[in-house]
Amino acid sequence: MEGGKNMDDKQIVDLYWKRSESAIDETASKYGSYCHHIALNILHNEEYSKECVNDTYLRAWNSMPPNRPNLLSSFLGKITRNLAFDKYKKNLAKKRGSGQIDLVLSELENCVPSVETIDKAIDEYILSETINRFLSSMPIESRKVFMRRYWYVSSIKEISDEYDMSISKVKMILFRSRNELKLFLEREGIAL
Repeated sequence: MEGGKNMDDKQIVDLYWKRSESAIDETASKYGSYCHHIALNILHNEEYSKECVNDTYLRAWNSMPPNRPNLLSSFLGKITRNLAFDKYKKNLAKKRGSGQIDLVLSELENCVPSVETIDKAIDEYILSETINRFLSSMPIESRKVFMRRYWYVSSIKEISDEYDMSISKVKMILFRSRNELKLFLEREGIAL
């Protein structure tokens, strides 16, 4: 039997490497809701989100091999997130996204360098590693709120409900986290 109800990530990745079509079924079973949640938070459109998740499976199929991700959830989440942002930029008008994408990006614009600056000043990998170091230095509660807002693109209300916090507390955590990120990046010599 190739598949099973409770396959772990390594077994699913092995199915991709064997080019077994059940890899996609297993991925959908284990991570379909997770990927859909990411896409829906970005796109706010059920049809586009479903397309994005299906595209995620295709992208995973085409990238394994040669890639062998250690953490399949992060691998799939990153693919879904990138595809959703691409779809958002290409297909959705601002009013259809209920403003969350523009709002999230505007919140970060003063503490994260522009794409042009990144390309000229540093390699994206260095920026990514620096932000990961920043995230690992944060208190767990602040990190969870920051990631929900800026990775999963959750609304402040959703974060407030999820973590049983007041909206003002969520806003304060995000405000402080953005300021700390800006200072952290400046200390690391990353131009803003």
